[in-house]
Amino acid sequence: MTGQAVPAVSAPPDPGAGPPAEGRTRERPLALRLLARPEVGVFLGAVAVFVFFLIAAPSLRQGGSMATVLYQASTIGIMALPVALLMIGGEFDLSAGVAVVTSALTAAMLSYQLTLNVWTGVVVALVVSVGVGAFNGWVLVKTGLPSFLVTLGTFLILQGVNLAVTKTVTGNVATDDISSMDGFEQARALFASSFDVGGVQVKITVVWWLVFAALATWVLLRTKYGNWIFAVGGNRESARAVGVPVTFTKITLFMLVGFGAWFVGMHQLFSFNTVQSGEGVGQELIYIAAAVIGGCLLTGGHGSAIGPVFGAFMFGMVQQGIVYAGWNPDWFKAFLGVMLLGAVLINLWVQRTATRR
Repeated sequence: MTGQAVPAVSAPPDPGAGPPAEGRTRERPLALRLLARPEVGVFLGAVAVFVFFLIAAPSLRQGGSMATVLYQASTIGIMALPVALLMIGGEFDLSAGVAVVTSALTAAMLSYQLTLNVWTGVVVALVVSVGVGAFNGWVLVKTGLPSFLVTLGTFLILQGVNLAVTKTVTGNVATDDISSMDGFEQARALFASSFDVGGVQVKITVVWWLVFAALATWVLLRTKYGNWIFAVGGNRESARAVGVPVTFTKITLFMLVGFGAWFVGMHQLFSFNTVQSGEGVGQELIYIAAAVIGGCLLTGGHGSAIGPVFGAFMFGMVQQGIVYAGWNPDWFKAFLGVMLLGAVLINLWVQRTATRR
């Protein structure tokens, strides 16, 4: 028996339905659209790390232990936020780690050596930190040199100045104790105090971290300046062609990193009353890694402010989780390397998925 093809009968089109979506206009599944968000991947990773260490280190389930994790994450996260904005803008700053120490040293030595109110040192340190950021941005836009070279030079300059000036002024590698000086308690309350939550002492930096994250998210998603950041990170020349103030945006992004360095520097100063001039080396890589794990691309034009929050939380969880689990702390760097490499591979996959037709 020979079969005969029967012509297909098409159902009449639904008058309420729109035109068929094909090619680039076809809507992707919800899962792919969610994965295209830069912060979703790191959020899932943070949840996995959190659950893992809750199982491996039961002592982390205590409120005090979790407060320690949040504190550790906040000191990284406050700096990771402006570093992330800078990376979305297509640049990165290798001097961010030593700039934190430069800020703290400036405030400490100026206040102590000249017997001034510590707030004077705090304000001058802010000017110096923002000035260092402005210098980095100005050299970058005027010379066209890569930010790697510009900020590497600043890193070496600040590292040498931190050590040389501190030894010259104090005769030591650390600053003098400023805890007895006028204004210290007020400054400590702002930058390094703690407050009680259900019998657990929580550092004020956790609150500042979340406030800065909310502010950065609002800037990126709700302001013209946020659009400029994405534009200059995506394609500088195209952004300039449509009227984006590229020079202003680049310089102010470096100045924001300077502001973050100042804030973290003040926290360190008023937490420990003194500062070691050789500290800060290597921290810049931690800040950059937290931003990358949070979904920011080294090529710029992609990322969020929420992603680095989860990235910093993962750092704090791993760093403290290893200790609470009783493992060799030397494994910390290995964990960070695995997280960074995994984040880069995930980000690459997400970028290709988001741009696939």
